[in-house]
Amino acid sequence: MVTASDAVLAMAPHLWATLGAFIGGLVIVIVLVWAVAMGIGVMRREPDRPTPSEQPHLPVTGAVHEISEMREPDEVHCDDGERLMPYELHAASTRRSQDQHRHRWAPGSSGSFGSGGPGRT
Repeated sequence: MVTASDAVLAMAPHLWATLGAFIGGLVIVIVLVWAVAMGIGVMRREPDRPTPSEQPHLPVTGAVHEISEMREPDEVHCDDGERLMPYELHAASTRRSQDQHRHRWAPGSSGSFGSGGPGRT
């Protein structure tokens, strides 16, 4: 026989689980509200955004255009057998080539890898 007290005891674990989930959700909501409030405070302490007059402008001569040039590796030679130190290396690993004409594929070559063509014959 099921009495009213047995039904109350049977519902008790579900009640605690529901209450625990509600309290956990409430804690998460409080933490999220605190994080948003803190973010707003940080944004208010940041300096103002620059005005349009403070933005960078194009030079009087106009936009700088892209430069296309042929580059070749800047060889690093070690003549005396000692290792090179970082301060002895150049800022870039390439230099401007003396020959500035663009190298093209040889006639009869496939033009790309894996194209299935016979390549040079």
